[in-house]
Amino acid sequence: MADEDRIQSFAEFWPYYIGEHRDPTCRALHYFGTSMAITAAIAAVVAGNPWLVLLGFVLGYGPAWVGHFFIEHNRPATFKYPLWSLASDFKMLFYFATGRISGEVERLYGSRAPSKDAPLRSRT
Repeated sequence: MADEDRIQSFAEFWPYYIGEHRDPTCRALHYFGTSMAITAAIAAVVAGNPWLVLLGFVLGYGPAWVGHFFIEHNRPATFKYPLWSLASDFKMLFYFATGRISGEVERLYGSRAPSKDAPLRSRT
């Protein structure tokens, strides 16, 4: 991807990110992984053990990457956009926790579990 083809803003990245997480099972693996990473980070602070942060990376990315490689059959967005991807993991978890993720996927792609070739409907 040429530099001019790279996504230039988080607002532009979010619909792309959701498009890479169309399958509800993949999203569930992300919720689990992100929750485990948060738990490990809190445990690291409480226990004063920085090694738990490394465990958090494994617990966070492991399930998410299983979702990408075996369910979505795509490359994790983390490889190209690590910070926006991390922020989107938290945003997606927040949307899930507040009952808004299915509506967001439907708003962007026309279905709560859109096909891989479903076009983006809206950017805003």
